[in-house]
Amino acid sequence: MPLQSLRDYLQEVEAHGDLLRIDGADREEEIGALAEIVASTPGHPLVVFDKIKGFPPGYRVSASTMGGIRRMALGLGLDPALGNVDLVRAWKEKLKTFKPVPAHEVHSGPVLENVIADKNVDLLAFPAPKWHERDGGYYIGTGCCVFLREPDEAWVNIGVYRVMVHDRTTLGIFINHIQHGRQILQKYWARRQSCPIVVSFGQAPSLYLAAAQREPWGVSELSVAGWLAGSPVEIIRGEVTGLPIPAHAEIVVEGEIPPMDQESLPEGPFGERTGYYATGTRNEPVIKVRSVMHRNDPIIQGDPPLKPVPGMDHFGIPLPAAAVWSALEYSGVPGVCGVWQHGPFATIIAIKQHYEGHARQAAAIALGVRTTLALGRFIIIVDDDIDPSDLRDVFWAVTTRCDPATQTEILKDLPTSDINPRVAPEDRAQGRFIASRIVIDACRPYRWFKDFPATNVMSAEKKKAISDKWKSALGKLGR
Repeated sequence: MPLQSLRDYLQEVEAHGDLLRIDGADREEEIGALAEIVASTPGHPLVVFDKIKGFPPGYRVSASTMGGIRRMALGLGLDPALGNVDLVRAWKEKLKTFKPVPAHEVHSGPVLENVIADKNVDLLAFPAPKWHERDGGYYIGTGCCVFLREPDEAWVNIGVYRVMVHDRTTLGIFINHIQHGRQILQKYWARRQSCPIVVSFGQAPSLYLAAAQREPWGVSELSVAGWLAGSPVEIIRGEVTGLPIPAHAEIVVEGEIPPMDQESLPEGPFGERTGYYATGTRNEPVIKVRSVMHRNDPIIQGDPPLKPVPGMDHFGIPLPAAAVWSALEYSGVPGVCGVWQHGPFATIIAIKQHYEGHARQAAAIALGVRTTLALGRFIIIVDDDIDPSDLRDVFWAVTTRCDPATQTEILKDLPTSDINPRVAPEDRAQGRFIASRIVIDACRPYRWFKDFPATNVMSAEKKKAISDKWKSALGKLGR
């Protein structure tokens, strides 16, 4: 059965023994801190906070909703038993079968169990947490889906952007300047119009993961979500905006975003997925909320970004790596064995070298892929004996196989994201978001590949044979 809602997904996760419940935490300091502590634990579970201080029991918050390999595989319909790189490969292959599945409009759904409009709207009724110690406010939107209609072409874009609570009827929203959502806003503002908006703060994993993808301009993530779920997303037409509303969502708001020169408010700082409070506090667009819908005992879906070290990544599987892999294959680059991304900054590509210049060719293609554009800083190419998902393995290859003078290249003045912490303050003040990229060829030189010293690592076959023979003894070591 398709997972139609966040609740369906949580039940499935709990059935797999991958859910932790915590009662009685405070949203001011404890929920965010506990979420980070749990996320730093190897193989960490999804967390659901209930009986939050100052709020009715049943008003819940989830955290690390899509963190971890197992949960991501479940949300994508992939086999969680697969290894890291094999999961990216499986996702790449699944993307080749994509056929859009249009949403199905219905007239009712669980999200309409409670409808509050106009002067009765009270966003303070929901336990939006202060996720990071120095956050500038309470963020109800970290695992949310933002719906915007392109004014000329009429397709609906869905993106994942951070959303902050300002007061009972006003939200703040941050949308990076290179995102489709920001480009759509600019079209409305250029006409001196407010932009209609719908935001869902808890939804089916298929919808959330589709929104997190970087789809081409003109492709509605609703049709991607339907394909991913294996059935159409059920939507209700919003009375205020006419935009689609997920019928099984937890909490949904309808409203509009006025041009920033008419109304904006200070937003941030916020601990971003770079591991820094990169954007500081600055005026950002506001959402004037006119209607709120929510299920009984609603759940805020939380996916607070944390320092992107292995195991604590926002998503358990770096989905953009599949786009890089596909681009390499489409461009005719042979011998690609695996692609992985460590946080938003580093893309690692493992290849079996076929000819001189093969590694640089792969790097050149990867540099042009949209998923490496916003924050990508390092493109590292390694041989096929290196696991690109293992930073220890990658670092060993870089430090032993790369000659900095001949196997690195730096490209300057490329576009980057607002949340890049390396943008200089004076450039940030001028709206100049430019950065460099480095290509690191950490492959053994093709010209004398056969003469390169052999590694002292046992073969995979021997490792398996010995491990199987001594399984009982090794088990005592927790291996």
